[in-house]
Amino acid sequence: MKKKEMQLSRMWKYFVDATAEIIEEEGVDNVTIRKVADKAGYNSATIYNYFSEISHLIFFASMKFLKNYTDEVAVYIEKGKDPIEKYLLAWECFCHHSFKQPQIFNAVFIMDLGDQPEKMLEDYYKIYPSDLINIPEELKTILFERNVTKRGRSFLEIALREGYIKEENVDAINELTILVWQGMFTNILNNRKSYDFQEAANTTMNYISAIVYNANRFDFQRWNYATQ
Repeated sequence: MKKKEMQLSRMWKYFVDATAEIIEEEGVDNVTIRKVADKAGYNSATIYNYFSEISHLIFFASMKFLKNYTDEVAVYIEKGKDPIEKYLLAWECFCHHSFKQPQIFNAVFIMDLGDQPEKMLEDYYKIYPSDLINIPEELKTILFERNVTKRGRSFLEIALREGYIKEENVDAINELTILVWQGMFTNILNNRKSYDFQEAANTTMNYISAIVYNANRFDFQRWNYATQ
């Protein structure tokens, strides 16, 4: 790594690590440029030499809190005997961690980051490559995908290739499962439900499992036509 790149990486880490400390101490909602600058020991203007907006700082700092999730998802999936079980186990892991840390998952997967959020994921793992040490190669492609719809479809395409689901049902299953998660996630994020995170995860998984296991019995194309 060239000297200039090393300096850039070092400064980048100062600000990301400072932001992560604020998130841990005060929560995502209390992150400000001034607080980050003070904690890192620089003035606010310096931050904008490395980050175009505060949402990017929050995104990168929040990624540091995803390590438990990214380590565990491979363990969850390994328990599955077929692509459908692996898909559901991937969702189970995602629900468990997203409902436990809604602010973090909102910052990483939902918050508007402007253009090229996938590039930001790549940039993060370039600076923190150790976060990928326990991740199997076949999962890395999915983890580099921020879009929840594309992440889910990657798993379903494996089930499709092996004949577990019909091609015409893939998009419908993907959309319905994501809508179920998003509905519960919004409730948890905005404190609209009194569930604890595990109750929320279990309830969501009951609905997702019902959708997946009954998908091939349901004519999604006919339903789509009937509702137009």
